[in-house]
This record gives sequence, C-alpha cells and structure tokens, in this order.
Amino acid sequence: MDIETLLKKTSRSLYLSVQVLPGSMRPAFGIAYLLCRYADTIADTSILPAARRMYWIERFPSLLQTQNSNDICQLAQEISGGSENPYEKELIKHLSPCLDLLNAIDSAQHKYIMDVVHAVCEGMKMDLSCFPSEHTAAPQAFDTPSQLERYCRLMGGEPGLFWSRLIYQTVAIQLPKDEFFSLGQHIGDALQIVNILRDLPKDLRIGRCYFPQTDLEQAGLTLPDLLNPAHSDRFEPVKRKWINWGIDNLKSAKPYFAQLPKTQPGQRAAVAWPILWTADTLLKVYQSADLLNPSQRIKISRGVIYRTMFVTPLLLISNTLFCRWLDKKLRAFS
Repeated sequence: MDIETLLKKTSRSLYLSVQVLPGSMRPAFGIAYLLCRYADTIADTSILPAARRMYWIERFPSLLQTQNSNDICQLAQEISGGSENPYEKELIKHLSPCLDLLNAIDSAQHKYIMDVVHAVCEGMKMDLSCFPSEHTAAPQAFDTPSQLERYCRLMGGEPGLFWSRLIYQTVAIQLPKDEFFSLGQHIGDALQIVNILRDLPKDLRIGRCYFPQTDLEQAGLTLPDLLNPAHSDRFEPVKRKWINWGIDNLKSAKPYFAQLPKTQPGQRAAVAWPILWTADTLLKVYQSADLLNPSQRIKISRGVIYRTMFVTPLLLISNTLFCRWLDKKLRAFS
C-alpha cells in the first residue's frame, strides 16, 4: 500500500487538507502525520505491557534518526497484530518507506518533523505513566488543570507549531514569528481538547480520564461516577469549563487566518477547514446531554464537511467573511 493511501485511510479530514496544500508543504506535513500516527499505534497497542510501550515510545524519535534496520524490524514484530484497524496494520509494515520519504525532506523541514514527533511522544509518555492498564476496572485522572493544558500543548499545540513553522517558511507572514507561532499553538490546543471531550466515554473505559481530579471534586463527582451515563448532567460544569477553554483558544484562528496570503488559496483552505470543523464538533459536544454514554458517537457528518468545502471560495477571498462565519459558530454556544 502506498503512502498516499495510508494517509487517506488513516485520517479522512486531514487528507482533504493535505491535498490542497502547496507542493512545498505537502510531503513534510503528510510524513509528519504518519510518523505521529505510528507512535500512537505503539502507545495504544494492547498486546504489549505499558513498560514495553514506554520503552519504544522513549526511543521512537531516536529510531527515526538512526534508522537501525534491526530495531525497526523488532518494533514492527512486537506491535504487529496490536491494531484492529486494517490501515494501521499496513502502517506498521511501512515504517521504512516512511523513513525513505523523511530522508528526502530538506533539512529545515526535517527538523520541524523531528520536533513535533518528539513532542507527541512526550504526550504519549504522559498517557503511559499517568494512567493504569487498559484492563483496569477503575480509571485514573490527571491531578490538576495544568496537566491537561500541558497534554493539549504536546498533542495539539506542538503540531500547531509544526504547521505554523511550515507556513512561515513557505510564505511571507507579517506578524513577528513568535506571535504567529503562539497563535498556531493555541489553535492546536483547541483541536486537542475537542478530541478529548469527544472521546471521553471511550477513554474512561481504557482507564483514562484527562479531566483533572480537582475539577471532578468541585462538581461532586468521583471517577466511578463517570462510568455511569446517568451522571452526564453532573459532568456538565466540567464539560462547559473546558469547552470555554477550547473556544478561547480557537479565537486565535481569526488573526492567524488573516496572515495567510490570498495568493495561497490551498494553504488558506487547509487552515480554514480543520478550524471550522473543530467548531462544529465542539458544538455537538456542547449540545450533547449524554456525553458519558459510550454508545453515543460524536462526529460531524460528511454533509457538514462538504458544505464547508462548498463555501470555501468565499472564505479564500475574504478574511472578514471567515471571521464572521467562525464568530457565528462560536455564538451558538451562548
């Protein structure tokens, strides 16, 4: 299976964004995603004990540098059969072709890729060190809000920084570099908190509660309470707090988008789509009265995705229209 197909099958919405990127950005972005997805497969495989997964996650960034064939074969052998996703199974077999593409990336973008892979692996180390085995009946929670914010920064904000560094290298941005990069990190933070909110019931059943113990105590909740969908209404204060945190971060998208040259329509579309789809998903979380129910799957429809793509031409020619449309989505939370 070729790399393009792997990218398409492992992320529906991201694949659409990659397809409209300028050619100078597309290979680096695609290969960075696949390498982070490979690391995620290591961290989540149930066929290895947590200690062994930690061993490989700690070594994964250096493995990408040394590209030792024996280590690559050993890793693939140990995690083979650990995913039910047929495309992740294919990805496990294709680390070497991914590395061939990585080696063809220019030195600056190569560094950006290695930085984001290292950051994401740090986030996965938090998963493996903070949470119990998937087979444990009771979940464990982060202790404080700062832990959740750090996790969002590693798993979302640092990919947002990676994205921003690629853009800054490609086109002329008027904002100072650090300010532009900071906006990108905040957008990435918002994308990650949406994933955490959406996946809460599933994560709880593998022993993970990313929402801090202090927030749960303030809401009068215990961790076992979260396993009972009947307590969804009691979780509302915690849900609303982190939705608001996500909205505050997502507002950084307005000055960020305004920096993207109108002469780069593909780049503007690739930035606009995940931001708008994140707002749509966050609204579905907000409207859910049964968030703790594992049978409820929160996901925007293909219709929403295609409608967004249909009106994209208007957004590409007007920063004002983009900001108004995003503001309209965010006002739905009021």
